[in-house]
Amino acid sequence: MHLDPLLPPLVGVVVIVLLLGLILQFFRQPQLVGYIITGIVIGPAGLGIVQDIALIEHLGALGVTLLLFFIGMEISPHQLVKGWRIAVFGTLFQIGISVMTTWAIGSFLDWSLARIILLGFVISLSSTAVVLKLLKDRNELETTSGQNVLMILLAQDLAIVPMLIIVSMMSGQSPDETLIYKQVFGGIAITLFAIWVVSHKNMKLPFAHHVKKDHELQLFAALLACFGFAFITGMLGLSAALGAFVGGLVVAAAKETDWVQHALEPLKIVFVALLFVSMGMLIDLHFIQQNILLLLSLLVGVLLTNTFINAIILKFLGNNWQDSLYSGALLSQIGEFSFVLATVGLQVGLISNFAYQTTIALIALTLLSSPVWIQASKIVITNFFKAEV
Repeated sequence: MHLDPLLPPLVGVVVIVLLLGLILQFFRQPQLVGYIITGIVIGPAGLGIVQDIALIEHLGALGVTLLLFFIGMEISPHQLVKGWRIAVFGTLFQIGISVMTTWAIGSFLDWSLARIILLGFVISLSSTAVVLKLLKDRNELETTSGQNVLMILLAQDLAIVPMLIIVSMMSGQSPDETLIYKQVFGGIAITLFAIWVVSHKNMKLPFAHHVKKDHELQLFAALLACFGFAFITGMLGLSAALGAFVGGLVVAAAKETDWVQHALEPLKIVFVALLFVSMGMLIDLHFIQQNILLLLSLLVGVLLTNTFINAIILKFLGNNWQDSLYSGALLSQIGEFSFVLATVGLQVGLISNFAYQTTIALIALTLLSSPVWIQASKIVITNFFKAEV
């Protein structure tokens, strides 16, 4: 009998995810921690069950797309319009203060201005996948903190485009003017379309009534609604996840969320899990062991700095201290798009290989520790304000 070579690693991954999931369920910890640990165990630095990190990363990227699609279906149009000020100013202030903080550190370490700006960009981006999954699991997406964080995360997805352009220019490379024009046009077009969708109350999806009774057709229709918009924004040089979010808005406006959510929920669970597994596979245990004190110092510094930077910004924008501090904790980790910036920075020579490995390890550690940090912060913040009352 011929044994498919994919079966052993597939069974191994499923077994490890299931066992870790049961353990984390007992300790009431989020499942995404188990996914990241699974990635460490099965990756090159662990048992080496799976070697093709790129494939897992590509599949995991679909998880972000599906997650944003579901968020788009659940978001309140009123809150979306109301939150534009938080999105724009919160993101701009966060990026600016992160760069200034990095400059204060880099000036002592004799870093170049290009490296300072790159690393400032890296630490300013939070994880859309981690934060939104935690908010959904805890039913906090409709809270004030949840809405503030969602707006900022969406703005960060747009900010990655000019960041990449700036990094390319600092390296001495001339950015593609055609691509820049396409991205600017795409950003304006997708924003205007989203505004139109939110304000339009009587939308209808084509062929929706033909697929309501056919589960197989529902699956493919739902996939088209999600990945169709993701494809359009991707072609415009923007984030595919941003397009998926707009696709979710369209589905919600057409009042077709029930069958779409039912059709895609299992796929979303699988691909989001693969995203976190791929993040775990990037963690190099040997490198962490050799530089443990440096990485732990940076980890604590990043979590504290990002928490308080975001809290102060949100307080300045009109939120109370309790919501601001909790939102700051939610945004404290370094996000998955920072992997992209760090990789580009290495390719164009703005950072050394050691700095790149340190950055990758730090991003992965913030993602792994983020759920625990957020939960601990929530307990401390809640008890503090109760005591104040």
